[in-house]
Amino acid sequence: MAGKDNVNSIANALSRRRFVQGLAAGGVLLGTAALSGCTLTAQRAPATTSMTGTAPVLSGTDFELAIDNSPVNYTGKVGTATTVNGSIPAPTLRWREGDTVTIRVVNRLQESTSIHWHGIILPFDMDGVPGISFDGIPAGTTFTYQFKVVQSGTYWYHSHSGGQEQHGLYGAIIIEPANGERIQADRDHVVLLSDWTDHDPMALFAKLKVQSDYYNFNQPTVPDFLRDVARDGLGAALDERRMWQQMRMNPTDLADLSAAALTYLCNGTTPAGNWTGLFQRGERVRLRFINGCGNTFYDVRIPGQTLMVVQADGQDIEPVEVDEFRFGPGQTYDVLITPTADACTLYAQTMDRTGYACGTLAVVAGMSAPIPELDEPLPLTMADMMGSMVMPTTPVRHASTEYGPSTDARVDTPSVALNDPGIGLRDNGRRVLTLADLRTLGGPLDSRPAEREIELHMTGNMERYTWSFDGVEFGQSTPVHFRHGERLRVILHNDTMMTHPMHLHGMWSELENPDGSFQARLHTIMVQPAQRISFLVTADALGRWAWHCHLMFHMDGGMFREVIVA
Repeated sequence: MAGKDNVNSIANALSRRRFVQGLAAGGVLLGTAALSGCTLTAQRAPATTSMTGTAPVLSGTDFELAIDNSPVNYTGKVGTATTVNGSIPAPTLRWREGDTVTIRVVNRLQESTSIHWHGIILPFDMDGVPGISFDGIPAGTTFTYQFKVVQSGTYWYHSHSGGQEQHGLYGAIIIEPANGERIQADRDHVVLLSDWTDHDPMALFAKLKVQSDYYNFNQPTVPDFLRDVARDGLGAALDERRMWQQMRMNPTDLADLSAAALTYLCNGTTPAGNWTGLFQRGERVRLRFINGCGNTFYDVRIPGQTLMVVQADGQDIEPVEVDEFRFGPGQTYDVLITPTADACTLYAQTMDRTGYACGTLAVVAGMSAPIPELDEPLPLTMADMMGSMVMPTTPVRHASTEYGPSTDARVDTPSVALNDPGIGLRDNGRRVLTLADLRTLGGPLDSRPAEREIELHMTGNMERYTWSFDGVEFGQSTPVHFRHGERLRVILHNDTMMTHPMHLHGMWSELENPDGSFQARLHTIMVQPAQRISFLVTADALGRWAWHCHLMFHMDGGMFREVIVA
């Protein structure tokens, strides 16, 4: 436990403000040192200011994006970020449905890079996944992406190379509908939430491989045990702890990384920096929320305000009013709000309740509103481990490969409900968005029933910190084959105790209700512990595609498959 003690001592040495809120002027450093591209150290920080606020906006059909290293300081320590045109986030790209866009990506790094256009329907060789759709962009070279834009809505782009996404290579995409905007608003703001680390992301990954709960500071305590004894009795409290020990799992391990390793950003700005989106009294404001994190689920709300969710993953949905929503890396939600106060806090707390990103909607720059206290972290429950605990009518099928060293649990009674908001959000007194609330307008793109089914189980071993499908990590897996033009049902069964945002490249995932009816068209689907999700896919995109959990370390740990459509 020496490593854990060391991390705790570091965390305790930081002030609460610095630890959670970061620097007020934290961001990309400006000045001659930044412009020259030289690498700075904490001992040689420039006397300069930071570039914070909303990313630059680029519009049209022809773009040039230069990827480079830039010095940053979010926490008091100068580090090196991977930036696009010198910005975190990368420039917002505005396209128009029906146009053909050309994007020249210039790699000024000393290593290979890439850009993946998340949620965009395009030819596979433009998808930007090294080793799958292309070879990557070598150092000192330029790669040209070119494709026709066939959709509209809010999307984003990011690197698919190493830890570059975690270090700043992400940006928003806004695509205007060809026939004019259906969603009417007086004001429009991108709210791109992300997570920053001062450390080498691969070094963090190595620590998790040694000790999977290395950054978990919500460990069960003696007072927790005494509370459970008083509530449930001594025998039940002991039985519960014995069960978790036998499964080699920790009920409080909700996130791989915590605020001990991450600083949480809103449009590249720390909480102390107070990113501000302006509006005028009486205006209807559209907020395009994008989760550009490598490893963080956010629970988003604007205290005292009702959020009308009008779009999910770039697709228009039947408007639904909520107080709060959870979303994971890769997901987007568009929200309408008519603020009833001159200043409102955009508050996004992490699932593990160790930190938050935030900003302000205000009528005047410089205003702020109260920031809520973090909610109490809640542990996983029996339902999160076992699902519904009611045996399904059709027995659950586990592949023979699930009975190996890469799998530490198998769920035989998964939940199929879509109306569960998830751990920490149940019965919290707020109206929370669930999958059951999402209803994409216009129905499915393909009315055909499924011709066949593919079932994959999301598996893992927390002690080894390995992640997989059906107990097989990516390096030992074979591709999943889709027949070109077929309509198929995909079933994802979560046998782990962590939530996974699952992203299938190149094709829409059309979520269905347990009764088989169409629910929502998505590109990234959040699958909770012990949950079974099904969706329909039309295999209309020839080529090689990626399919993976969008938690970066889960993908790197093996929860990744290649899909071949032929």
